[in-house]
Amino acid sequence: MEFKEELRKYKNEIEEELEKYIRKDACPERVLNESIEYSLMAGGKRLRPILILATYKLFKQDIEKCMPFAIAIEMVHNFSLIHDDLPGIDNDDFRHGKLTNHKKYNEATAILAGDALLNQAYIVISKAMLKTENKYELELKIKAFNEFSIAVDRMIAGEYVDTEFEGKDISSEYLEYNYNNKTGALLRLCVRMGVILANAKEEDLNKLTSYAEKIGLAFQIKDDLLSVEGDELITGKPVGNDEERGKCTYISKYGLDESKTVLKNLIEDAVKIAEGYGEKAEFLKELALYIMNRNK
Repeated sequence: MEFKEELRKYKNEIEEELEKYIRKDACPERVLNESIEYSLMAGGKRLRPILILATYKLFKQDIEKCMPFAIAIEMVHNFSLIHDDLPGIDNDDFRHGKLTNHKKYNEATAILAGDALLNQAYIVISKAMLKTENKYELELKIKAFNEFSIAVDRMIAGEYVDTEFEGKDISSEYLEYNYNNKTGALLRLCVRMGVILANAKEEDLNKLTSYAEKIGLAFQIKDDLLSVEGDELITGKPVGNDEERGKCTYISKYGLDESKTVLKNLIEDAVKIAEGYGEKAEFLKELALYIMNRNK
């Protein structure tokens, strides 16, 4: 199966599963539920849940066992996007070419929609754990859940650093810390959860964690590049907004050419790790290249 077709297949599977969690009941919080659906089903790449499923499939085929974790990570990702767009943080008006949640509804509703998605992610995982009858499988899920909780904590820490040091020329160490937590933590988590839930070897966990760390940093550097060179009609959000806010990015720190070189080197390293798993990791190899070459 060609990469784009497989990517689309994964995306469709995830979105069909997400639909099951949309609350459409007539209730006092109906508008809140609508705002949750507005953001959760707005589209996007679904890269994080796809990473869980694709990594798991290196070792096992019964991906339904890790699907709740994939759904939960997409909920957390959308929680982060809603809050990231808020006036108190990035104050963005558009996401995926649509009004951001607080612009479509209002700031209070957006905050609560984000909170609800974060909480719902934990509900989804806890339900999956309660349904597990096999003791050993339950232990794996508990281990994955622990990784999940720590990664969310790190993502929030990274978001704080990004916000607190806006407009300041931060050190290279702080910039790496920001990127490895704000963006990298969840991408690293996705790969690690896929390996853990598949009960793969420690050696595989270490190798694929390295793959995840490289594509995680590459993903954020590519975002920086798109913020400067991207097409607003394609990216769905304003180009140049990082510079306007005085954000310290890879571009402002190292320049365009150096950033592109680092991006290329990171992806080449990630591809080499994937190639070590042969044909069964072809999708992960192509996914790394996709991150480097994407236009949104």
